[in-house]
Amino acid sequence: GFRYYVVGSCEFNSSKLNDIEFTLSYYYNKLEYIRFSSSVGKYVGYTEHGIKNAERWNNGPEVISRRAQKESYCFPNVGAFTESALTKS
Repeated sequence: GFRYYVVGSCEFNSSKLNDIEFTLSYYYNKLEYIRFSSSVGKYVGYTEHGIKNAERWNNGPEVISRRAQKESYCFPNVGAFTESALTKS
């Protein structure tokens, strides 16, 4: 069968907002076809289908909601993770 899945991640060096990067990658059959990265600030397509969707999503409300996820999703979770890790070391 065919597999479609989405992977979201927060990469960070510290709990400061400017040291955090949010990425959201879309896969189909193990091939990444589109990705949003907070450091780029828009969707980037890697296949013909991904490029078409990136153009559409970058001109719509999807890109605006993704830009906010670095602050709304990553920042609180990174803070909780680093605090938890530091208290156990």
